[in-house]
Amino acid sequence: MRAVHQSRYGGSEELTLVDAPDPVPGPHDVLVSVRAAGVDRGTWHLMAGRPYAVRLAFGLRRPKHPVPGRDVAGVVAEVGDQVTAVAVGDEVIGTADGSFAELAVVPEPRVGRRPADLSFEEAATLPVSGLTALQALRAAGGVRSGDRVLVIGASGGVGSYAVQIAVAHGAEVTGVASGAKADLVRSLGASRVIDYTRQDLVDGTRYDVVLDIAGLRPIRQLRRLLTDTGTLVIVGGEGGDRWLGGTHRQLAALALSPFIRQRLTTFLSKENADDLAALAQLVDDGHLRPALERTYALHEAATAIDHVASGHARGKVAVTP
Repeated sequence: MRAVHQSRYGGSEELTLVDAPDPVPGPHDVLVSVRAAGVDRGTWHLMAGRPYAVRLAFGLRRPKHPVPGRDVAGVVAEVGDQVTAVAVGDEVIGTADGSFAELAVVPEPRVGRRPADLSFEEAATLPVSGLTALQALRAAGGVRSGDRVLVIGASGGVGSYAVQIAVAHGAEVTGVASGAKADLVRSLGASRVIDYTRQDLVDGTRYDVVLDIAGLRPIRQLRRLLTDTGTLVIVGGEGGDRWLGGTHRQLAALALSPFIRQRLTTFLSKENADDLAALAQLVDDGHLRPALERTYALHEAATAIDHVASGHARGKVAVTP
């Protein structure tokens, strides 16, 4: 098969297109013929090995998984002898340990059906960012109908899903994005958009839930955006130093939360079939659709990653073999 490959951590210049052996699924795995692979911020972090803490789980000296990419959409080509959830020929989405290739192995607990109304390119951008947004709002944020929700980073991959999912739960959503992307955020269902390049987030409005997906705003500033009993959910850890990235804010929030009325929290996204099914149902019901900006060919994977890492992407980006 053709696959994107990296032998060491670094920038996108470390990526090469190679002929690689076909992967072999284990008894609980699904072999997927890749039709498209999504690109998210985590793809860059795993490629670069930054912050350095990620190397504890993904390889100290070199990437444990030399083929980058996690999001995948495609057709089941083979199943392990213990797999019961899907069969050969099924159209699926999921998370693989290397999806920038013509074939990818997905563990059965991380596979779900492809929503019929989505193209393979759209569907491939759903798992990682969609699961993060869903779990940030439902499990961590506890969003309910009537809540006022602020999504900081509303035009990005996770943010574009978070706006739609919050609206689907009956929330009144304000999105934070640059003025150039305000039209996108409104099209996703936000009733109000704050242009962070021109407006101060702290304008007297208080929110029941704040999702902080972008930037390194101080905890004290974010608390001023909350109601007295509101919830702050810090999603991801962009920015910060090379060792821990932005996770120092998450640790500080968790340490402070028990001593105040407001709830300050974070979470680790869990890739699972039940939540993939919940995302597919939201798509089926007309509440959720990927904001797919553009698609790159497999040999352009490095350009795709750089584009997402630059922060210039409007919504999501996909790669096709």
